[in-house]
Amino acid sequence: MNEITGAEWIAVRSRTVTLSGLFMLSLLAWIYLLSGAGMEPMGAMAGMAPGWPLVAAMWSAMMVAMMVPSAAPVILLYATVHRRSQDSPPATAAFLAGYLACWLGFSLLAAWLQVAATSPMSMALGSQIVSGTLLIAAGLYQLSPLKDACLGRCRSPAQFLARHYRPGPTGAVRLGLLHGAYCLGCCWLLMALLFVVGVMNIAWVAALTLLVAAEKLLPGGQWIARIAGAGLIAWGALLIAG
Repeated sequence: MNEITGAEWIAVRSRTVTLSGLFMLSLLAWIYLLSGAGMEPMGAMAGMAPGWPLVAAMWSAMMVAMMVPSAAPVILLYATVHRRSQDSPPATAAFLAGYLACWLGFSLLAAWLQVAATSPMSMALGSQIVSGTLLIAAGLYQLSPLKDACLGRCRSPAQFLARHYRPGPTGAVRLGLLHGAYCLGCCWLLMALLFVVGVMNIAWVAALTLLVAAEKLLPGGQWIARIAGAGLIAWGALLIAG
């Protein structure tokens, strides 16, 4: 039996450490959400809406829980590219930080919209017409060329890294920001579902996580996106008609 070489051992160990870190990050985010994300004490106070900082923290945790699993392949590939470099862990961490920074910015905006536009008790939109319109918009976006282009970048991590790679931690942050921007362009309107069904609806958070992962990772992911888009349009039309 051939003994494992030092380079192979380093590669396996680096991949294991990176994968374990991503798993723990996602797990902690899910634990925070399942514990109520700090919302339960506020809900006990009748008519008391949670403040924007608490809502922003909840949205940030949701984005980590939902997006890190489907981003794992490109993060692992980036770590593999750098596994022989002494600054490999910082570069991989910088890539992840850049990626999450895009979703943090989205979370801050989504939290502001939630505080401004949704019911403090249900954390959902109160109007069926507005909800239906939002669902139809999300469905149409699923069928759009922009969605298709962003999803194509997310589904081709090797091509993305080969085209946009820059060396060093600064290059890693830039690359993470760029990949995060493509991911945001791919998925941002899917988050509209949370305004319709309730932002802290854990079942729908889990369902969206699976949908995003299926679009990005499964064969035929672009068709999955289109089928989901058609379903959202039909759902929105039913809400408006009802």
